Amino acid sequence: MGPFSGWSTLLHHILWGPATLGLIFFTGLYFSIGTHFFQFRHMALWLRGTLLAVICDRETRGHHGPALSQFQTLSTALAGTIGTGSVVGVATAISSGGPGAIFWMWVCALLGMMTKFSENVLGNRYRYQEKTGAWMGGPMVYMERGLGCRKLAVWFAVCCALAAFGIGNLAQANSIAGALQASFHIPPQTAAFLLAALTGMVLLGGIQRAASVAECFVPAMTLFFLAGGAFILFRFRCNLPSAFHAIFQNAFQPAAAAGGTGAYALAHTISVGVARGIFSNEAGLGSSVIINCTSNVKEPVRQGMWGIFEVFLSTMVICTMSALVFLCTGTWQEGDGPQMAIAAFSQGLGPWGGVFLSLSLICFAFSSIVGWSCYGERAVAYLFGPKPLKLYRLLFTLAAGIGCVAHLDAVWAVSDILNGFMALPNLIAILLLSKEVFRLTNEFLQRSRL
Repeated sequence: MGPFSGWSTLLHHILWGPATLGLIFFTGLYFSIGTHFFQFRHMALWLRGTLLAVICDRETRGHHGPALSQFQTLSTALAGTIGTGSVVGVATAISSGGPGAIFWMWVCALLGMMTKFSENVLGNRYRYQEKTGAWMGGPMVYMERGLGCRKLAVWFAVCCALAAFGIGNLAQANSIAGALQASFHIPPQTAAFLLAALTGMVLLGGIQRAASVAECFVPAMTLFFLAGGAFILFRFRCNLPSAFHAIFQNAFQPAAAAGGTGAYALAHTISVGVARGIFSNEAGLGSSVIINCTSNVKEPVRQGMWGIFEVFLSTMVICTMSALVFLCTGTWQEGDGPQMAIAAFSQGLGPWGGVFLSLSLICFAFSSIVGWSCYGERAVAYLFGPKPLKLYRLLFTLAAGIGCVAHLDAVWAVSDILNGFMALPNLIAILLLSKEVFRLTNEFLQRSRL
């Protein structure tokens, strides 16, 4: 592990260093300026086309043939996005960068809305139908059809298929096993059997069944977590003003938790916040675009608005809820990420806090397995066609069981490296195709005004 650890650490620092984080930040700003800050100026439009459409429009929830409904693609994309990092990752960001990291997480998310919007627009612009009638789209398709670079497209698809087994399966399964053992005294071997069986039931039915499960499961788990968080915030509502004050004050005057003083502490706080924003919503990574391209929507910009909503819900709502719970309960200086999370929910919910947190983490982790299985399946289908998909689903199911009982010291490191190998070509591709995004957005807005 010694040489591998040193090599992986160096590669991780290169791929996820200031240059890459700066490129992601710049990309979000570039598309925000290029669309005249669509996410702010047309907030009513994208909220009406997403959140209100789910409630009022049957077409948004219904699907026809092999295509998924817009709500199913949203739920599946959120399944892959909302993971344990929405709780433990936020706690780690605060313990490392101080409360000010949350402010920079917000900034990154507000700009990242347009990165994800652009990914979805391009994904649906260049997608095509397979012989089965299913839609094939994503970064690998707009790299091939938009840029004319098949080799780069294959590289992205290979990295995505491999990352699905790592961060989207083994690591999540390990988190589930740990939570089941800590709160319910279920041994990892039993957890492995149960998780593999449940994963198999979902995956062996194909992407349609996975999307149907996500459609029911993701809204339920999201409301469950938000209800618990809202209850805690109501109990500690008198601390809300001081929590927001700490976020804004420490955004430019970092606390000791940021490690160091002056310019170094500020740079560290910004870096931690930007990184947390990126990993909380996957804007720039390109993974969730793959499932967004399977929607029954006909207008690329309309599907792009779902990307904005995904970032809004995953970061601005769920991650913010976690952060406020940690700050309002006063536990944000108690230990690292997991310890902080346990302390906060135990203080907020009493003896049920540990159980609530474990159930939330189990739901978030399982949803990530479902979401990433769809990403990986589409990547495999792009590379090899539909024939190996049954084998892929079987291997993915077995990996879920293995993740419960294996030691995964290297999985997170390798997964972050693979994510970096996905993000860099994806960012380059959408920047090179930015004129197409701006053209389609302007045409859509002109039609909307008629």
